[in-house]
Amino acid sequence: MTTPSLSYCGKELRAQDHDRFLTCLFAPSHLRDDLFTLYAFNLEVAKTAEVVSEAMLGRIRLQWWRESLDGIYDGAPRKHAVVEPLASVVSRHRLPRDRFDVIVDGRELDLEEEPPSDLAALEAYAASTSGALTQLAAMVLGTEDKTALQSANHVGIAWAMIGLLRAVPFHAARKRNFLPADLSDRHTLRLGDLFELRPSDALAAVTKDIAQRASWHLNEAGKHGKSYRRATVAAVLPAIIARRHLKSLERAGWNPLDPAVQDNSHGQAWRLFLGYLFVRF
Repeated sequence: MTTPSLSYCGKELRAQDHDRFLTCLFAPSHLRDDLFTLYAFNLEVAKTAEVVSEAMLGRIRLQWWRESLDGIYDGAPRKHAVVEPLASVVSRHRLPRDRFDVIVDGRELDLEEEPPSDLAALEAYAASTSGALTQLAAMVLGTEDKTALQSANHVGIAWAMIGLLRAVPFHAARKRNFLPADLSDRHTLRLGDLFELRPSDALAAVTKDIAQRASWHLNEAGKHGKSYRRATVAAVLPAIIARRHLKSLERAGWNPLDPAVQDNSHGQAWRLFLGYLFVRF
């Protein structure tokens, strides 16, 4: 499968979210760019906290996207490299507005100084961002079955939770902590150790608790694998990558600071191909 000429959205996705880019290559050729566009929208809102210097500017940026969605659904999209193609995708697949609103609203939490209060709050955040996005991806590929869409939600939640664990070094180096407060308190995680990038038993215990919950979501998603066909399975192929990340974390003793946790690219395309071929995730 090749991509001889990528759109702007495709290039952005390949550069900034290569894992999802790879999964798109297993979508039907006439729908790949629609997935690129959807995921490029996600990139735009997901990076808000990283590109602004203060929370208020981040909220203004997210409001800009809400107003852009207004224009899309009113039939008058803004002139923008992502907004215009997204308007076509929304129209072509009749994507529901509420899923986009949930994604944008969820990103407000990235601007907060305090971490999620507990694991349930983290799951709610993961559902509102990555879960809703994965459901939209499934809809783009023609999935309408409620069971399949619930499965997509589980995949998205697990993907976000594991992504949080993989991003621990990035956030900690910037003195940010997004690990649930109740787990940090229960395992007596010291922020000083975390921010100095020092591994600890407490960090490993918190990581393991989150990872095991993410694994539960992946298992729940897998129970409904028969709801997908080869033409629609690309939306949930991130589950295959997520499972591999979980194995890497386990091998590292649940230490998210271990450099080995970050390098999982070897053989990834082949595993995705097998998932696509056998409609298994």
